[in-house]
Amino acid sequence: MTNSRMNPKVDEFLSKAKQWKEEYEKLRAIVLDCELTEEFKWMHPCYTFEKKNIVLIHGFKEYCALLFHKGALLKDTHGILIQQTENVQSARQIRFTNVQEIVEMETILKAYIHEAIEVEKAGLEVNFKKKDEYIIPEELQKKFDEVPTLKTAFEALTPGRQKAYIHFFAQAKQSKTRESRIEKNMDRILNGKGLNDCICGRSQKMPNCDGSHKYIQ
Repeated sequence: MTNSRMNPKVDEFLSKAKQWKEEYEKLRAIVLDCELTEEFKWMHPCYTFEKKNIVLIHGFKEYCALLFHKGALLKDTHGILIQQTENVQSARQIRFTNVQEIVEMETILKAYIHEAIEVEKAGLEVNFKKKDEYIIPEELQKKFDEVPTLKTAFEALTPGRQKAYIHFFAQAKQSKTRESRIEKNMDRILNGKGLNDCICGRSQKMPNCDGSHKYIQ
């Protein structure tokens, strides 16, 4: 497959893929056929229209997916869009478990992609529900705007985990400190972990951290 719009970073990503490689390649071919710009953001192939994010290719243990950044605004004629959790307000996924599913849905997928492009051309925005119980710090909102997948991952967290992060970030008196705290916790959020969740896998109080990571050699 050769295409002038192909991004070398995505080539590298695919060459290292241990799972869903064939599925990724087919999804990539379909999206590129819709004449979007191929970029590599948040460690995944991301496709944009006039620098606006349209769709992202990503994978999990049980499935791979196309993630539409403004999927909530699509008509979803075929009823295939999935809201990851009730907290995710904007993004929607179309999930696959094998390449044949993708092949059979190619025409439908292109129709959804083209609809997503039209949504962006029209300048439509998702009306987000207000979280009256707490206010998102300006620095975190700015990071959400810069990294849409961070916003998606944050909204997928339980309300309690969201509130814990927001309280921790907002506690800092200086903006630079708030920005630093957000940067240090981005990977944790992207991995679906709460502020006090175990990330080493050795805690005896899962999912909470008991400090076992301190003893890893």
